[in-house]
Amino acid sequence: MDNHGQPAPCLAEAWEMSRDGREWTFKLRQGVKFHDGVAFDADAVIANFNRYQKISPRTSPFYSFNIKEAYPGLKQVVKIDTYTVRLTFEKPQPTLPFRMVNFYSAIFSPRNFNDNGDFNSLPMGTGPFKLVEHKKDQYALLEAYENYWGKAAKTKRIRVRVIPEPETRLAALRAEEIMGVMDLGAIQPAQARDLLKDNRFAVSSAPSTITHYIMTNGTKPPFNDVRMRKALSLLVDRDFIVKELYYGYGTPAGSMLSNASPFHSDLKPEYNPEEAKRLARETLGNKKEKVVVIIPTYALDRYPYKAQAELVQSYLKQLGLDAEIRVLDGAAFNEAMKKGDYHIALRIQGLPNGEPDTLFRWFATSKGASNVNYSLGYNNPEVDNLIAKAEQELDIKRRKEIYNRIQEITARELPIIPLFYDVNLIAYNKRLRGYEAAIYGTTLPEMELASR
Repeated sequence: MDNHGQPAPCLAEAWEMSRDGREWTFKLRQGVKFHDGVAFDADAVIANFNRYQKISPRTSPFYSFNIKEAYPGLKQVVKIDTYTVRLTFEKPQPTLPFRMVNFYSAIFSPRNFNDNGDFNSLPMGTGPFKLVEHKKDQYALLEAYENYWGKAAKTKRIRVRVIPEPETRLAALRAEEIMGVMDLGAIQPAQARDLLKDNRFAVSSAPSTITHYIMTNGTKPPFNDVRMRKALSLLVDRDFIVKELYYGYGTPAGSMLSNASPFHSDLKPEYNPEEAKRLARETLGNKKEKVVVIIPTYALDRYPYKAQAELVQSYLKQLGLDAEIRVLDGAAFNEAMKKGDYHIALRIQGLPNGEPDTLFRWFATSKGASNVNYSLGYNNPEVDNLIAKAEQELDIKRRKEIYNRIQEITARELPIIPLFYDVNLIAYNKRLRGYEAAIYGTTLPEMELASR
């Protein structure tokens, strides 16, 4: 995707939809070779789709892979000529290029996987860098690919180290053991502020697909009552959170759909403490209730979630709720959400792809996977119908109108409470040139190290 969230040409130079929206024809880039020297062409694309079928569904710590979700209703992929493929679907897929903006669409050398679809060596793609060495949880070694079809990478070799602890990452950067940091929560906002006091370093930020949310257990009191979700949302001072906890790196959120999506509706969040307390009194009366707030340990390595949880705890106190904060490891956190053993959860969610249908289905439909697995308890037949209606809509403008309506409803009923839209924040030694944050990742191919 480009920096505006729009699908952009890469291995496919052009694409065209049939009049009924059931067929998409892709013109492939010529002269491309995989990292093992195999030519990229229509046969390679078909081999990858066959692999997608074999390995689906497959779970991972990141996102699960399931071709039925990635390419719903896919009937066949056929070769038209050496550099043209056509995908045919059971139902219209007018936004297929948006849906393909994700890892589901990665294309690897057909010699790179066995009959079961498993990799038989390090992954062999077509990008500017070749993965030449990988030690799990330690490092990955990238080497500029000399036969890359596009502009060559400026740095021959880059070692990407895994340093989980934020303070250790920062210390390594200050000591010039590493020259830059990247990935989710690469540097916490407070660390970035302090680092900039040293003129050897700089930071870069770009819009991100990550949104921070408060998720509420809607399967039991008190947040099964929309008035309490509304009360909490009205009491949360998003401007304060962004300014004081994230030092301005973020945008207060009113819609559940990230502002990095071209389908985002710019709904402004409302801050109204008096109305919040009135709604809470209306719901709880004079009762005081105890609730549980959970946060995952992995988030503490990326964000100021301890302070954020304590701030939410203070908001809940004002609503008549005494909150206990529990820090859980990732597996226990997910299990607690699935079992409904919580009231409030703080977590992030990225855009699964460029088509908002996926996010809406997961969180806002009555049988959505995240709605069920996170015990959100949200059910609105109108939203279910709108999502089903959008699926049949070929006109992008009318489809966006449907998505706008879904965002209006979910902003009012709050199946999940959006807090703020994150940014991709990175830091680096100024000896690096061309190293900037992007909507997804960094400008690694443009990066080069200046001599002292």
